[in-house]
Amino acid sequence: MSSEEEGHASDENQSDSENQLVNNIMIVDPDTEELDLNHGRINKMQNLEPLRCIERLYLRWNLIKTIENLHTLTTLRELELYDNQITKMENLDALVNLEILDLSFNRIKQIEGMERLVNLEKLFLSSNKISKMENLSHLSKLKLLELGDNKIRVIQNIDDLVNLKYLYLGKNKITTIQNLDYLQKLTCLSLQNNRITKMENMDNLVELDELYVSENGIQEIENLENTLKLETLDVAKNQLKTISNVAHLTKLEELWLNDNQIGNWNCIQSLGDLHLHTIYLERNPVAEDPAYRRKLKMMIPSLNQIDATLCH
Repeated sequence: MSSEEEGHASDENQSDSENQLVNNIMIVDPDTEELDLNHGRINKMQNLEPLRCIERLYLRWNLIKTIENLHTLTTLRELELYDNQITKMENLDALVNLEILDLSFNRIKQIEGMERLVNLEKLFLSSNKISKMENLSHLSKLKLLELGDNKIRVIQNIDDLVNLKYLYLGKNKITTIQNLDYLQKLTCLSLQNNRITKMENMDNLVELDELYVSENGIQEIENLENTLKLETLDVAKNQLKTISNVAHLTKLEELWLNDNQIGNWNCIQSLGDLHLHTIYLERNPVAEDPAYRRKLKMMIPSLNQIDATLCH
């Protein structure tokens, strides 16, 4: 046998050995509560039956195409299948104790198959191909819903998610802020990089302390009368020409306004009564003023960060 052929044989033997190792890891300790199979080049979910006590199963960055063979894992509380090749949410019925499900970065087109997951608290479905918010109403314990980077056009079918605290819908095709009236426990709302032109329909979000609506087409800060607990407001990369309707937000600490069209120092003067710690105003006309940083610090003495630079 030539040295080249010997090399190929050695590579093949090593590959076979590695593949066998992956299969063996899955059943090495039947009593384990946590199993990490990330980056395992696994293309099939199998040999899971011996896992009697498993609570956390991590299968990130593999080659899995189908969710299957989970029917014995009733103790499972966390399942991560981030970055695989999954096209359908299925075969999850046995996971009645599941609290965290991560199916981000797959090829899923529809939210489905979770009828029995009534204890779910965190659901991650970002970077898929989902076009509609649906089949979520029974998840009354859900606290976090991540649907960023999909194809969603309408915020809908979430009235029953009354315990939701974190809602991430960035990088979709949403045009209107709506159907949030029953989410009165919501503390964080992210709608970055959509097609929104108006801030509205947030009257009932009285617990909100973080609002992210950057990279939209918003022309005015408005309709935040009831969001008195707001600490972070991100309206960067919109079409704002002035800063308005924030004087009542006495708990506001971070205000991101970069990449807008703000050119009037008078509207900035009104921010002096707030206790802002951070403000971003770079790439606005006011930022072209040679005394930009000095003026900001004089107008808003509480600042300790202007843009990405700490104040001295």
